[in-house]
Amino acid sequence: MKPLLFVSLAICLILSLGVSPAMCFSAELTDVIKTLEQGYNSLADVQAEFYQRTEIASMKRQERGAGELFMKKPAGATAMFRFNYTRPKQQIISNGRKVWYYLPENRQVMVSDVTALFQGGSTVALDYLTGMGHVTKDFTIKFAATGRDKKGNYVLELVPKKPSQAMAKLQLTIDAQAVESFIRERHAVNPFPIVSSVVFDAFGNRTAIEYSKVRANRGMGNDRFSFKIPKGVEVINPGQK
Repeated sequence: MKPLLFVSLAICLILSLGVSPAMCFSAELTDVIKTLEQGYNSLADVQAEFYQRTEIASMKRQERGAGELFMKKPAGATAMFRFNYTRPKQQIISNGRKVWYYLPENRQVMVSDVTALFQGGSTVALDYLTGMGHVTKDFTIKFAATGRDKKGNYVLELVPKKPSQAMAKLQLTIDAQAVESFIRERHAVNPFPIVSSVVFDAFGNRTAIEYSKVRANRGMGNDRFSFKIPKGVEVINPGQK
């Protein structure tokens, strides 16, 4: 074994006593981006649990939420998604054409077209929810701070090339094992390598989401992304007078 290689391995062994072994592996920025883009391009559907924390700057207040996410990307069609919040109790559902925002406790559902929902935020906001297959087209990307979190995952800072009030900056944490697999195999193995995300808007607010129990490309029916309005529920159409 070459002396320099031996020293490097010894350092990694010592560091691993207090730090994740993934910290001993360092990837180039382009490799992390390709892990994300190629992974998402192979993503057909995903199901995951999520924990959400929103900080409202003007009110100096935090709001927390949790639930389950479902997303499907049909070939040649707009992606469909469903957020089932267990707290607060609510649902956000889209079949790729319409979006339903259901508040069962208020007995209200807001209905709008997908395009209307994301007006003013450019297509970047929609891309963030339904796919990150072309981040280099929409964002200027660099490593955030040291580029790693405490577990050794890679942290990216993405600034939209067309900034909006809804998104001034996006931070993504990419699974280190997914990056290692990409470098080893020369293609993305994990179709959903995002561990967490943070969206910063133009008003100083931030929304952080952590993902867990991720299951990708299991085959998901379209019926999961339809919504039948319950009887007695008030329907609100923001775009209609």
